[in-house]
Amino acid sequence: MNVRNFPTAEEDAHLVHEKSRYGGPESSYKLAFTDTEFLLREELRPVRMQLELLKPEVVQHEHGIESTIVIFGSARILPPEVAQQRLDQARATGIEQNERRAEAAVAMSLYYEEARRFAALVTERSRTLDTPIYVVTGGGPGIMEAGNRGAFDVGGKSIGLNIVLPHEQEPNAYITPELCFQFHYFALRKMHFVMRSIALVCFPGGFGTLDELFEVMTLIQTGKSRRRPILMFGRAFWEKLINWQHLVDTGMISPGDLQLFHFVETAEDAWSRLAEHYGFDATPTITGAYAEDV
Repeated sequence: MNVRNFPTAEEDAHLVHEKSRYGGPESSYKLAFTDTEFLLREELRPVRMQLELLKPEVVQHEHGIESTIVIFGSARILPPEVAQQRLDQARATGIEQNERRAEAAVAMSLYYEEARRFAALVTERSRTLDTPIYVVTGGGPGIMEAGNRGAFDVGGKSIGLNIVLPHEQEPNAYITPELCFQFHYFALRKMHFVMRSIALVCFPGGFGTLDELFEVMTLIQTGKSRRRPILMFGRAFWEKLINWQHLVDTGMISPGDLQLFHFVETAEDAWSRLAEHYGFDATPTITGAYAEDV
């Protein structure tokens, strides 16, 4: 018979009575793990970092999540219908600069729809695998919303790794609630993006997108992380943004480093590359990735 010898931490936490003479704000009587003020002290940073690593790990393990595909991209890319509505409004103002920006937003909104389609495709196709693949995003709007929305569209679960920012970021409405996390430390959030990922799929974006893209490339280039597909949607965008060949010509990277990533244009193209790399059509099993990256 499996009977505990000691009460659980939860039981003791409920037993503590803080209405005694030592229950005031100046008292140290609280249990350490229920004392928020104590946990937020500067000296407790290592403990908080450990908790941020551990909480998403424990929850995902409980849900049987072993393999993920990370979708990165701009938070500013709008759904097509919203972008078109704003273009109509801009045209009504007659201000040329507003019209140009709105037209650019409509053009970029195509990536929202492609991210949504790709996430739905991954979620649907991987259901037959012994290890299903879950979409994970940064949890915010734009491409992140599109990724979670695509999984939601086909009745699948998806993960959102939100971060506390000075300008408040609300989780988008399509994340599976029990898989919606919030981080204080960027470094721990980045670890959870990579730990279980079998691929990184990168849509056009700004500083944050570039940060994540080059960090994963560097980890793979230096051998700190195992090699996995890096798929970049929109060759025209990326080649205009970054002169890859110039990096090779000046000796900043090796010619072989250009093989770290591949350009794709459609959701089907991206899935085909993943299926080819992992042999999805040949075998229903892929191995969970996260243990190799810790």
